[in-house]
Formats: sequence, structure tokens, C-alpha cells
Amino acid sequence: MDETPAIDAPRAYFMALQDTICAALERLDGEAEFSRHDLPAPDGGLARPRVMEGGARIEKAAVQFTHSVGRSLPPAATERNPHLAGRGFQAAAISLIVHPRNPYVPTTHMNLRLFLVDGDRPEWYFGGGFDLTPYYGFVEDCAHWHREAKAACDPFGSDIYPSLKRACDEYFFLTHRNEARGIGGLFFDDWTTGGWAASYAFVRAVGDRFLPAYVPIFERRCDTAYGTRERDFQLYRRGRYAEFNLAIDRGTRYGLQSGRRVESVLASLPPLAAWRYDYRPAPGSAEAALYEQFLPPRDWLAGE
Repeated sequence: MDETPAIDAPRAYFMALQDTICAALERLDGEAEFSRHDLPAPDGGLARPRVMEGGARIEKAAVQFTHSVGRSLPPAATERNPHLAGRGFQAAAISLIVHPRNPYVPTTHMNLRLFLVDGDRPEWYFGGGFDLTPYYGFVEDCAHWHREAKAACDPFGSDIYPSLKRACDEYFFLTHRNEARGIGGLFFDDWTTGGWAASYAFVRAVGDRFLPAYVPIFERRCDTAYGTRERDFQLYRRGRYAEFNLAIDRGTRYGLQSGRRVESVLASLPPLAAWRYDYRPAPGSAEAALYEQFLPPRDWLAGE
């Protein structure tokens, strides 16, 4: 018989994963440390914002845990499931962003979440995934990232990685620019596949693969020499990241609609970004290659 859905085990896992990832990022940076606050809510919820800024290798990182309890889900959480509107809920989530200092190291994001919705017939679902946003593309980095994403999915079915990769490519897309945010990864929502135990195991598999996917790329690129040209392009592309988070991302809308602490909701934004009017990279440049060879969705594991 499948286990009974409950918040306790996922909540504990997300908190432990937060601690593990913060420790790993502090080791990668070598100097900076995360600020640590625990903010209990009177309804039994808890927020644990963790933010690191001004590091030697990481310009900004945020690794946030929340456990929220509410009387009704915000619109951003019910627009795909309107039958859940007006019902009480609990939600537990971990969400992170890493903005490296070196333009040759990609920005990355991960989010894992669980909703338990009250009612005569209680409902639950997981969601989340991880994605990579390079400024300068390297095929070996993209292949490694997707190889780890596929490894997280494979024990649960051969069709899962292709489906979630496609969903990621579709979600992390700036429709107003007709442009992908990065090179994708995994994205899933309303996940109940196989029942509670199988779904929770899948979420743990994704969470446990984040550091093996990202750390080798970070270590490979973090000491690459760069100059003003690369820094300017990084800040320009960070502008795209800010546009997505503020104009499109459901997670940002959910956080603002739910009344969460604004500093925590917007901690994912880059510390610096830039916009240039009608910028076009020089033909044949590494900057042009990002648009031509890396941002268009493709099969990074072809031939493997």
C-alpha cells in the first residue's frame, strides 16, 4: 500500500538539502558565507532564507526554504487547477539561484515543491526541476548537465527525461523576445506519477543530482580569464534573467501573491544587470554562438 501523503518527510528533506547546498556553495566560493535566518510563522510555517553576496567566485546566491500554511492558494498556484481555489493548504519548497562572478560560469536555478490541499478529498502534487543559463556556451558543459538530468529520471521511466526536458525548454522561454533563457534541464508540475512514494522518490532523485550536475561545470570554468567584454555581456544577459523572473515566472508571482517576505521572493534577481538598445553580437563571435548554437533547443545527448 502506498504511503499516506504528509508534509513532514519532504519538509525535512528540503531543509537538509538546503544545508547541503549552502555548504557546497560556500566551499566553491572559498570566502563568503550565507546569512542564516529562521523565521517561524504563527500558523506553524517556517521560512529559512539563506543569501550569500559579494563572494570571490559567487557574486550572489540564494537558497531558500519555506513551509507555508494558508487558507487558500494564490492565483498563480490555481490557474492550471481552478478546482483547488479557496481550499486550505500546506506547501514546502526549496528554491535556489546562483549568480557566479565569472562570465564563463553559468547561472543556475533549482526549485522543488510540494502542495498538500485540504478538502473532503485531500489532494497533493509535487513540482520543480533545475535549469542552466550560460553566458558563454561549451558543449561539454551542456552535455554533462543534461546527462545528470537524465540520470535523475532514468530509474523512473525512459520517457521521463525527454518529456521534462521539453517542458523545461517550453517554460524557460521569453515569449516577448522569442528567445530561450538558457539550455534547459528538467521542469515538472502537478506531479503525482506512480503515487506518493514514487513521486517523492523522484523529487529526491532530482534534488540529489543538482550538485553533481553543477559543481563540475563551476569548477571547470571559475578560473577562466575574462575582461570587460565578457563582463558586459554577462550583465546584458542577466537582464534577460531579470525579465523572465519579473514578467513570466510563476514562482515569483506565487511568492508575491502569497504575502511572503518580499526580500526573499526577489532574492533570485541578479545583483547587477544591464540593458542595451538593439544589441546585436558581432558575427562569428562567442557571443553570437550563444544565440545560434546554444539557446535554440536541441538534443544535448545525441549519440550517447
